[in-house]
Amino acid sequence: MQRETDVVVIGGGPVGENVADRARAAGLEVVLVEHELVGGECSYWACIPSKTLLRSAAALRAAQRVPGAAEAVTGALDVPAVLRRRDEWVSDWDDHGAVGWLESVGIALERGHGRLDGPRRVVVERPDGSDLALVARHAVVVATGSDPLIPEVDGLVEAAPWASREATSVERPPRRLAIIGGGAVAVEAATAFAGFGTEVVLLARHRLLGAMEPFVGEAVAEGLRGLGATVRLGVEPVRVARDEQGAVRITTDDGDELVADEVLVATGRRPRTGSLGLETVGLEPGAWLDVDDSLLVLAAVNDETPWLYAVGDVNHRALLTHQGKYQARAVGDLIGARATGRPLDLAPWGAHTATADHSAVPEIVFAEPECAAVGMTAEAARRTGRDVRVADVDFAAVSGAGIHADGFTGRARLVVDGELGTVIGATFVGPDVAELVHPATIAIVGEVPVDRLWHAVPAFPTMSEVWLRLLEALGRPEAAEQGVAAAAGGEPRGSRRTRTTDEEPAA
Repeated sequence: MQRETDVVVIGGGPVGENVADRARAAGLEVVLVEHELVGGECSYWACIPSKTLLRSAAALRAAQRVPGAAEAVTGALDVPAVLRRRDEWVSDWDDHGAVGWLESVGIALERGHGRLDGPRRVVVERPDGSDLALVARHAVVVATGSDPLIPEVDGLVEAAPWASREATSVERPPRRLAIIGGGAVAVEAATAFAGFGTEVVLLARHRLLGAMEPFVGEAVAEGLRGLGATVRLGVEPVRVARDEQGAVRITTDDGDELVADEVLVATGRRPRTGSLGLETVGLEPGAWLDVDDSLLVLAAVNDETPWLYAVGDVNHRALLTHQGKYQARAVGDLIGARATGRPLDLAPWGAHTATADHSAVPEIVFAEPECAAVGMTAEAARRTGRDVRVADVDFAAVSGAGIHADGFTGRARLVVDGELGTVIGATFVGPDVAELVHPATIAIVGEVPVDRLWHAVPAFPTMSEVWLRLLEALGRPEAAEQGVAAAAGGEPRGSRRTRTTDEEPAA
């Protein structure tokens, strides 16, 4: 069977859904191909369930930090209730609602495995064994995401390790859990299961959350230990085996052995492109898809009419759902504009959607304590040869933080380009700091001169007052005069955008 359509989107997660939605809004006929649940990894096995599992224990700890509330909280965490709430948020792993939304906006769904079969052609292997060939008039968009990367450790695969899916869909938390990895998935899993009362051991080759400022990983390691978890840094497993009783025995490179009921591997991601048919368009199966700033796959850029795009994890630019959805909106509008001949600046948010800007990629890790960062670290900025200025502030200097919780501990950092006088990076660590990262994102994306930020007055007494403390720590050097000129309508001398950092988000 063969069918023509305007746009084919391979992958029905939130990234693919956003591409399809924007292309459909432009008046194009769109077919979405998905072989599992519409809504994808984020909705059923990643962001939604993981944050739901983390929230209840975090709320309990927050109440325990405030006298009066602490006395009212006398019971232990109700773990079965937490799991039931998780089940509600993932709709019991049923995508009926997501499919209904597709139908309501006129997006066609083809269930099955989609693979490229030459330019503009996608073959869908349906569950009933039949094949459907979809021929795209305008574009094919790959939004297939990524899978966990299992390292080559003796016996690890045979020991049937958990990956992120098994952790977030857990029905009964194990008594003992070993976690291999030091990135966001490992840290959040350690926080969640320690909150359930599981004996957690975290093994990390390097410091925790290595893509963030060094003090972030230090704070999280201390926080996990405070929850009763064991954090071992600078070690890695060399042999893993599951014994006859079902226990997992892990031997580390320092000769130690630890025993757990389950082992979770969170050491990185690999692209879901191995069975995508990339070889039919001259690309390497199993590879990340390199793209330009309009998300066109580079191998297809020189085609007479560009047609192949890659968005989300699969292009390896920023393995975060919100960043993938941003890319998807840009690509959906771009495809619609190219197909209809309409100017791109008629898109709801203007002509800048012609490219995907990665100068300010926010990331939040819901650990104990929370970590929120955007833009460049101080070290990454220095490696670019910039004149870097750094301001560090302890949250003890912020009245709103002390009111928020007794004994509030945390730290904030701004990284400023001294020549331009603009913020290029920000990091916040402490209880409930997640909401502080968006103002920093706005400042970086808008290239707001630091001198103008003095007029963005934070309300008292809130944690946002940390912004005033950070500006005070920076002072008002002469370099900021360029920012004043920009605020008056000029352009700071040497103004530039940084498309991406040379550090990747923790997987």
